[in-house]
Amino acid sequence: MNREFLLNAVFLIFVNVLIKPFYVFGIERTVQERVGPEEYGLYATLFSFTFLLFMVNDFGIHYFNNRNIARHPQLIGKLLPNTLMLKGLLTVAYLLLVFVAAYFRGFEPGIFHLIFFIAVNHVLISLTAFLRSNISGLGMYRTDSLVSTLDKLLLIGVCAVLLWGNVFPGTFQIEWFIHAQNLTWGLTALTAFFFVKNVLRQPLRFRPNWPLMLLILKKSAPYALAVFLMTAYTRFDIVILEWLLPDGRHEAGIYAAAYRLLDAFNMAGFLFAGLLLPMFSTMLRREEIREQGDRKGRPNNAGASPILKPSNPQTLALLRFALQLIWGGTVTVAVACFFFRTELMLWLYPQTATPYYGEVLAFIILTLVPFSGIFVYSTLLTANDSLRKMNGLFLVGIAVNLALNLLLIPSQKAVGAGMSAFFTQSIVLVGMMVLAKKELGLPFEPRQFLKIAAFVTLVCSANWALYQLPGVGWLLKFGAGITAGLLLAFVLRMVNLKTMAGLVKK
Repeated sequence: MNREFLLNAVFLIFVNVLIKPFYVFGIERTVQERVGPEEYGLYATLFSFTFLLFMVNDFGIHYFNNRNIARHPQLIGKLLPNTLMLKGLLTVAYLLLVFVAAYFRGFEPGIFHLIFFIAVNHVLISLTAFLRSNISGLGMYRTDSLVSTLDKLLLIGVCAVLLWGNVFPGTFQIEWFIHAQNLTWGLTALTAFFFVKNVLRQPLRFRPNWPLMLLILKKSAPYALAVFLMTAYTRFDIVILEWLLPDGRHEAGIYAAAYRLLDAFNMAGFLFAGLLLPMFSTMLRREEIREQGDRKGRPNNAGASPILKPSNPQTLALLRFALQLIWGGTVTVAVACFFFRTELMLWLYPQTATPYYGEVLAFIILTLVPFSGIFVYSTLLTANDSLRKMNGLFLVGIAVNLALNLLLIPSQKAVGAGMSAFFTQSIVLVGMMVLAKKELGLPFEPRQFLKIAAFVTLVCSANWALYQLPGVGWLLKFGAGITAGLLLAFVLRMVNLKTMAGLVKK
């Protein structure tokens, strides 16, 4: 399973390195430069506002479906049509709720059309995620990887025409960007649907089975709560920022500009999670079957003490491998971006950025490290069906995030929102590590801890030394910082070439 994860992780990274950075820095950045920080800040606020209600539309169905299909692939023909009909009903409820919430929030009527089309994007994103959960649940990881990049590939083409093709008269409008997303997400969902339908090789019968649909809702409910809680504590920042400050939309635009770097690099963790969920689910299911078989072979000693289940060595190996691989990259990138934050933001946004943009980026980019760890641990806990306890941890994250935002934003503005994000994610990561240890009996590995601590220390030291070098261009020093981090990852075996080569040969 490590080998399968490695091959698909490398494929994912390769494909995304080719496509997604160009989208984020070539397309999305240019859109913000064209429309200005205030108008883009409005778009970012509305995107986060509608995303806070995403749970109603998604209801955790794609997480439940991914885990369920990975364990019971023969059920796909029965589940797929009923789940699609259920998602149609949830979409209607979601859109109604978005407009009711927007009305009570006090958004001006002139932007309700933007709210509708942005909400439609979330509907299409949720539909694509559900269809992809069937693809990855069936073990078609490379197909899933291709579909995961299709939306950005299409969006690059459409937006390139709109930005530089002079198709429409006048300056670029944020509405054009939103409608381009509507089109490309729609095409991506349609493509994913045909992949799934091709696997079924049988006609889909859309006859509602109400007991089954209610059962899907019931089984998905814990995942829905997890989706809502995780969404809330990661998206409160920009909504509160726009709400609390007189110049909130301008500050939200600056925050969105810095957050773009986090989103770009965070994509690796998000995609890793998509690969890991069916793999962890399959491993833990095999362990359950093995344990049940062992119980049948044991004599029934009524007075015997219960035997604690040891952690699955394969699961532990995959967890360790995934963490080292993702932290080898994210620590390298986050630390380099932290030291050269002002130079990066002035380079990315030459028409609008000031040194203040760099201050906003400082804590936001460091959030990449705990965020990537959360992706891995939350996936493991989801596969283990430890959602109730994980949701309790997310509730703590919401309380901490809300308190820090209310405390820091009035005085520190967008910088305060970044600080809140970093401290919240760090607390949640530590909580998830403790929870995973208790739930799965994971051993504490001092050697592993010291290795990661040494890696972080050396990467920080290398970037600090490079930053102090006189007479050398910042871009060259930044590139050297990234190179130094990657070399240290190999030297300290965060990325173990011997293990990787062995896995590929198997």
